[in-house]
Amino acid sequence: MEILKNYIDGVWTPSTSKETKDIVNPATQEVLAKVPYGKGTQKDVDLAVEAASKAYKEWSKVPVLKRVQVLYRLKTLMEDNTEVLAEIITKESGKTYGESVGEIQRAIENIEVACGTPMLMAGDVIEDIATGIDEMMIRQPLGVAACITPFNFPSMIVFWFLPYAIATGNAFVVKPSEKVPLTMMKIFEFIDQLDIPKGLVSLVHGGKDSVDAILEHPAIKAVSFVGSTPVARYIYSKGTANGKRVQAQGGAKNPVVVLPDADIEMSARIIADSVYGCAGQRCLAASTIITVDDQKRQIKDALYETVKSRTTGYGLDREINMGPVITPESKTRITGLIQKGIDEGAKVLLDGRNASISGYEKGNFLNPTILENVALDKELIRTEIFGPVMSLISMKNIDDALKFVNGGNYGNMACLFTGSGANARRFRNEADAGNIGINIGVAAPMAQFPFSGWKDSFFGDLHGQGKHAIEFFTQTKVIIERWPNIWSRKF
Repeated sequence: MEILKNYIDGVWTPSTSKETKDIVNPATQEVLAKVPYGKGTQKDVDLAVEAASKAYKEWSKVPVLKRVQVLYRLKTLMEDNTEVLAEIITKESGKTYGESVGEIQRAIENIEVACGTPMLMAGDVIEDIATGIDEMMIRQPLGVAACITPFNFPSMIVFWFLPYAIATGNAFVVKPSEKVPLTMMKIFEFIDQLDIPKGLVSLVHGGKDSVDAILEHPAIKAVSFVGSTPVARYIYSKGTANGKRVQAQGGAKNPVVVLPDADIEMSARIIADSVYGCAGQRCLAASTIITVDDQKRQIKDALYETVKSRTTGYGLDREINMGPVITPESKTRITGLIQKGIDEGAKVLLDGRNASISGYEKGNFLNPTILENVALDKELIRTEIFGPVMSLISMKNIDDALKFVNGGNYGNMACLFTGSGANARRFRNEADAGNIGINIGVAAPMAQFPFSGWKDSFFGDLHGQGKHAIEFFTQTKVIIERWPNIWSRKF
C-alpha cells in the first residue's frame, strides 16, 4: 500500500514519521493509500519551513508582475485536469462528481483574482505631506505562511490562501486534512511544474502533531485555518500566543427564514440543495429552517415533497444527488444527534438513518432527514450537525425569526426567502452573520469578496479570499522622505 510523501524543497520526500493512517473511500471503505501521521511529522514541518525560508528570500525580490505569471500557468493546469481532480475528490471525500467539479471551479476563481495582485497590493503616496517631505505606504510580504485545511473541500479551501500568499511574495506550507490528502498530492504535481524557487511551496502531512509544529515554529508568520469552532479557537489562541497572524474559520449553524410571500416551489428546491449538498458537510449548509406564519403548511409540504425525491449513492454515479458522509464515526455521531432531537420532542418527517445503497452496503450513507418542531431550548438546535439533517421550526413573524437568528453562537450565514424588498433590506441589515443570502440558499462569496464570518464562526480580523487575503499576507510600511534642502515647519 502506497505511503504518501511530502513535497519539500521541490522534491517528493518520505516522511520522518513511521506512523501512518488509512485514507478511506467513504462510499466503498476501500483503503486508497496511507498518510504519514504522528510525532515524526513535526520534523517534516521543520524541514519544509527551513526550505521555505530560503526560497522566500529569493521570491520576495521577484517583481510582482512576474510572480503572478506562475498563477496563470497553474490556472491552466487546473482547468486541463478538472476531470481527473474531480474524480479524486469524489473518491476520497464522498461528494458527488458535480459538486467536485464545482469545487475546482471555485479554486480556479481564486487563482484568477490573485492574478490581479499587482493592482490589489498597490500602496499610497502623498507628495508634500509637509513642505519638501513626501510620505508613502507600501505592502511587503510577511515571510513564510501556512494553511491547515479540512476534509470537506480538498481543493477549494487551500486556494482561499495559497495563490494570494505567493503572489504577494511569501513562501507557503500546506497541511491538508489527513482524511483527504490525495487531491492536494495531485495539485502539487502541477505546482512542481511551475517556475518557482525550490521550497517556495511545500506539502506536509500529519495530524495534531504537525499542526502544533506549524503553530509553534518561529519562522512561520501567518496561519490560515478552516474547521470546527473548538479547533479554530485552539488554532487562534495558540497561534497568536506565538506571535503569528491567524485567520481561523470555525463551524456554523446556519438559519434560513422563509416568509409567506416567498416563491414556495423555487424556495423549497434551493433550500433542499443547501441543506443536503455535500451531504450537509459544509460550513454554509442551511441547517435550521424557520417558517414564518405557515398556517397552511405550504412551505413545509413543499420542502417535504422536494426532499423525499432526492437520491443517495456513490458520487461517481452522475444520477445521484448526495454522497456519503466522511467516516463511520461521523455517521454514528449524526444518527445520535437525530435520536437526541427525537428524544427532545422533535417529530420525524423523513428518517434517513437506515440508508442502504445496493453495491455499497459498507458505505457511510445517510438519506436526507427532516425533523419538525425541534425544541428551541435543547441541544440539537444549538449543535452543528454537519450532516444531511433539516430542522424545521415555526415563528409567528419576522421579528421573532430575527431574534432567533441573532440569539445563536454562530454567525457564518443567514438567509431569507421573500418577495418583499423591505423585509429583505431589513434582514440583511439586522441579521448577525457575516454572509447573508436573499433568496439564496448558499451565500458563498465569490473570490473577489472575503469569506466572512462572525461570532464563533470566525477568529481573527481578515478573512480568506479577495482583498482581505492580500492584506492578510502583507504588512504595511510607511516611509517619510525629505529630498529638497528645505526646512519645513508645521503650523
